[in-house]
Amino acid sequence: MTILGIDTSNDTLGVSLWRDEKVIGELVTNLKKNHSVRLLPAIAELMKECDTTPQDLMKIAVAEGPGSYTGLRIGVTVAKTMAWDLQIPLVGISSLTLMAQNGRFFDGLVVPVMDARRGNVYAGIYKSEAQRLDIFEPDQHLAFADLLKKLDAESNILFIGDGAVNFKEEITAKLGARATIADAALCYPRPAFLGELANPKEGVPAHTFVPTYLKLAEAESKWLEANKHE
Repeated sequence: MTILGIDTSNDTLGVSLWRDEKVIGELVTNLKKNHSVRLLPAIAELMKECDTTPQDLMKIAVAEGPGSYTGLRIGVTVAKTMAWDLQIPLVGISSLTLMAQNGRFFDGLVVPVMDARRGNVYAGIYKSEAQRLDIFEPDQHLAFADLLKKLDAESNILFIGDGAVNFKEEITAKLGARATIADAALCYPRPAFLGELANPKEGVPAHTFVPTYLKLAEAESKWLEANKHE
């Protein structure tokens, strides 16, 4: 089983190849650059280096969101096109679940956080025990202050992601020593986990797959508000 993993849901651009229970290749950058012109060359470079052809692929795993609207559409479009052309299943993996994997060795709650602007975040809450992550609270879009309220009675909390770094002062003030913010090297998602997460899943046909945004784009939200009486 060879699985191509793709993640462009945020600043991180990551592609990976997973074969026979191990990662055989991974390419990652964490830059504010245009994913649309870099993703296909990254896939081609990785597959060449790993002596893999598109015909070797049996499944494609893609970070399905939440995250950047533009970034998600780029990764999902490439993943759907390849899966459709190769007639192989497409597996969506939560972008927050992917990020949370960096905390699987932590004993407690793992909270991946993406900054969604204006005091809001995309976040999930996962329970980490014996290197296993289980959903404690589903992925959601909410005010960061509301996320902290959900965690007020908890202890041993690991925050991961740019959202955690950006709200460091608020975390410290509210949770104190009960909270840990992951080091910088652990705050971006690793595409290497995509193959592992996708392997046990059947996937879906490419034409039925849609990203998980968790909230409407600002332009769409404004249009609906302006036309709510029509």
